[in-house]
Parts: sequence; C-alpha cells; structure tokens
Amino acid sequence: MSRHLTLRDTFLENRLFVNRVVVALVLAVLAGAGLATRLIYLQVMGHELYASLSRENHVKISPLPPTRGLIYDRNGELLAENVPIYSLEIVPEQVPDLAQTLQALQELLSLSDEEISRFHTLRRRNKSFESIPVRFKLNDEELARFAVRLADFPGVSIQGRLVRRYPYGHYASHVIGYVGRITEEDLKVLDPAAYRGALHIGKTGLEKTYETALRGRIGYEEIETNVQGRSIELVGVTPPESGADLHLSLDIQLQKTAYDALGEHNGALVALDNVTGKVLALASKPGFDPNPFVTGIDDASYNALQNDKAQPLYHRAIRGQYPPGSTLKPFMGLAGLESGEITVNHRVYCPGYYQLPNVDHRYRDWKKYGHGSVDLATAITESCDVYFYDLAHHLGIDRIGGFLGQFGFGAKSGIDITGESAGLLPSRDWKRQTRNQPWFPGETLSAGIGQGYVQATPLQLARATAILANRGQVVTPRLVERLETTSGEPVADPAPPSPDGKIFFQEASWNAVTHAMVEVVHGAHGTGKGISKQLDYRMAGKTGTAQVFTVRQDEEYRESRLEEEMKDHAWFIAYAPADAPRIAVAVIAEHGGHGG
Repeated sequence: MSRHLTLRDTFLENRLFVNRVVVALVLAVLAGAGLATRLIYLQVMGHELYASLSRENHVKISPLPPTRGLIYDRNGELLAENVPIYSLEIVPEQVPDLAQTLQALQELLSLSDEEISRFHTLRRRNKSFESIPVRFKLNDEELARFAVRLADFPGVSIQGRLVRRYPYGHYASHVIGYVGRITEEDLKVLDPAAYRGALHIGKTGLEKTYETALRGRIGYEEIETNVQGRSIELVGVTPPESGADLHLSLDIQLQKTAYDALGEHNGALVALDNVTGKVLALASKPGFDPNPFVTGIDDASYNALQNDKAQPLYHRAIRGQYPPGSTLKPFMGLAGLESGEITVNHRVYCPGYYQLPNVDHRYRDWKKYGHGSVDLATAITESCDVYFYDLAHHLGIDRIGGFLGQFGFGAKSGIDITGESAGLLPSRDWKRQTRNQPWFPGETLSAGIGQGYVQATPLQLARATAILANRGQVVTPRLVERLETTSGEPVADPAPPSPDGKIFFQEASWNAVTHAMVEVVHGAHGTGKGISKQLDYRMAGKTGTAQVFTVRQDEEYRESRLEEEMKDHAWFIAYAPADAPRIAVAVIAEHGGHGG
C-alpha cells in the first residue's frame, strides 16, 4: 500500500493570510471613517437641526397673534378698530374628557351645534396645547354663570381677546368690508405659518384687499415643559409685529351724507377728487351691519341678508352695471367734434323720433313731440335723443367703442378694492363671440344714447366725469392714501396705483361740452335746473335715465302705471366748480325715474 506525501505551500499560505489581514484592515478603516463622518455630521453639520428637534421634545412653540392694523378716514375718524372681549376657550390636552366637557358647557351656556362644529374645525388645525375659542363675546350673565362652576371644567378658561368692530356699520360696510373666521376653504390657500394662532381673515372690501398689510407678523413664545407636556416656565419670546394702519381718502361724514341723500331709493354715489383720483365717497345703499360677521353670523341672519330683494350685500358702487343713459351724451358730443362728424353749430331737426334710411322703425325721443332744430349745446342741455341717434349712426359702433374706451368705459378702473366689475362696451366682435349674431345698425343708435348693450358702473362714470373735468387727464381711483405702522413710520403700499395717461383733444371741444353741461344745471331749459337755486357756485352736470325694460313700438311709457321695480333708474353726473373743478360725482337712484 503506497503512501501519499502531502507537501505544504508556505508561500501561498502566507500570501492568503496577508490578503485577509489587508481586507480586514481596509474594512476596519472604512468603518472607522464612516463612524467619524457620521459623528462629524451629527455634531457639526446637523447640530442645529437635531438640537432643535431635541429642544422641541421639551419646549412648546406657542404662536402670538399680532394686533390687526386700524383703518381711519381722511380726518382721522376710526372706521375699523379692535375692541376687547371675553371668550370661552378650551385647551384640548388639558381636558380629561372633551366630549363630556362640551356637553356640560352646552347645557350651561346654551352653546349651539354650530358653535361646537366651529370649535372642532379649529381644533383640527391647531395644536392640542393651544387655546381654542368655543364662544366669542360672553355677556355678563354668561361670565358669572361660568365663573361659579370654573372648578368643574379643567382646561376651560375665560380669555381676553381683541376683535374687530366697525363703528359706522352699514354706512361704510361695502368699502371697509369685514373680517370673518378662517374656514376650511381659506386654509387650502393660506400660508399656515403666517396664520398660526390666527382666527380671522379679511373677507371683503379693504379688509381683504389689504389683508397682508393689516394682519401684521406673528410672534412666538417658547415654553419649557416636563415629561407630561405640562408648562414649566417661559424660555423666550419673539414679539408679534402689529399690522399697518390704513389712512383713507374717504370722508366718512360725506359718505353718510351721500348714503342718506339717496332717501327712499337704493343706489350708489361715488365722489372723486378729480385732480388726484382720491375717493371721497363710495356709498352703496342698502348696506349691512358687518359686525356680526366678525365673531360668526348665525345662519338665519345670513340667509335673511342673502334672500333680501334689496341685495344689501351687493356693492352697487363698483359692481352694479347699469345702462348709463343720457350721461353718455357729453362723451358722444366730444367724439363727434373730434372725429369731425359734427361742429358746434351743426344742427339736427328733432320731430320726436328718428328713422334710419329705408327703415320704417321709429326710434323715439323722450320728448313726444320733439325738440325742433337743435345744435350740440341744446342737444346736451335738453338731452335730445334724436341728435345723438343721428350722431351715432354717422360715427358707427367701432368709432364709438374706440372713443369711449379712452374714458375707461368697458374696463376696470384699477381702484384698490376687490370685486370691481368691468361694465360692457359692446362691439361687432363682442356680439359675434358672445351671441353668434351680427351687429345691427339700430343697436348703434341705442348705444349712442347709453342704452342697449352698454353697461357702466357708478365708479366708471365718476372716473369718466373726472377725466372730463380734467380735460383729458386720466386718473385712477384710490381709497388708501398711505399705510403707517403704529409708531407712524410709512409702510410700502402692496397695491400701488397704475400709471395715468392723457387724452389730447382740441380746447374748443372741451369748451363746447363744458358749456353745455353748465347749461344742464344753470340754463333755463336744462334737465337739471331744479338744483341750481340751491347752489352758490357753478356746476357742470348731466342727467340720465337707465331703462329697466324696453318699450315696444306700439306702446307708451307711463311711469305712473308701473310697479316700483319696473321704473327706470335715475342718473346724474357732475363736476364742480365748473371753471376749476375739484370734485367729480356720479349718482344712481334705482327706480328713481328721470335723472332730472
């Protein structure tokens, strides 16, 4: 039996051993480097992050809502202020049984289901350690009733808060607007960081337009807590920054006068400083009381406002669109003069109606038997429809639209408040696109006297009147004069005005129209002569009537037989003093009949 001799390869064994040692050493070095890198990251690069996370384990960050900026009129009258109230509030994490507590509070203070629902909405978007209101504005009886049972409600307390109040109520409701509680819909578009701890946001008017400036900047409290999350001590405070105060050009006493002057009629009045475009009055009637919206208006009250036929929530001054009627005639007169279609002495015979060539239909004048032979001044002074039917026919709708557009018709004015309507300046293209119909010559005649498809807001007419008073200098209506901090420091305007322009016409054209508008008020046959005896200065004006419905060819318009809501709207535009204007006004009285 043979034996096998096994020989050892010492060199190979040594080489294998060395390779293993090298690999182990490399792995050890890599592991050490990884640990060192991780240690450097945790201790240096990630220190701030992890220190912050560690700190948050025992420090609460509690938001401090800022004080909302105030709103003043031009004379320093407060139009929106902050007043202290007492509210019933709950810190959810401090309540042993939230459902039972809410039920007990509901029985004690007659909390509504709506209030409970609002509380849960707020609870879902706030931290459990934050104080959440369940009822705003406790009255004295409710305060006393809760105070004697305070010990029975751990985590429930009475807190003082500042809430919005509007001293002038319905007089300025559409201009100032109101703040309301933040809703789920609001939360979808809001920056959560900017509104932590906040309960209200501007909903309408200037409160909404200038929300960013008014709300201020949120502050924070850092509160050290124990392992149970209970507060131990205050660690640090970043104070909130109060919102900017708005100083308006609006004169609240003039606003009240304008509102009351409408008397029994709903409508609107806009008064502008025609040189600067500053808004002196922006009245819309009827108004509404904005104060209930601040702490939460009940459903019954809100539905009553929504269903009111008078539409008190509707801002007529900037959103109401009406046919401008005869207030358009001074602008049409300028168009005729500047286009060369007429001269100052051009005359048209008015038999009480107008007919297009080869057409049987008669377009009626408001004066049944006509005005006779009239020139431009007489046509504006006595508001002769036939003169402007003829002028519109010769100008055509394209030139009419192009000219009136220079005065801001058919476009938003750029006023610094939300919700403005653009009105309507019709054209061939507009009708084809919106109604898929051609433009008819008779529609041009209607447009020439401010009827038919033409629509304008009171603000647009006031602005156009201001441009007329300025002899072509365009102005942009403006409500806010300046923004200031509580210490009086200026704040940059988040809604700066757009640049203005200039319309260049012959001086003789301006003079002719101004003379005719003065005669409207001061002339023996002017349609607005009824107010001249009350004036100790000269005013340029124009009356107008906006048709509510169209009278058929074979019918006669008899105001005395109509229901109130079917009567025409009454317009009046004016600027004064006529020789050196400082104010331009447009007013509409709904169903007021004739502008005169």
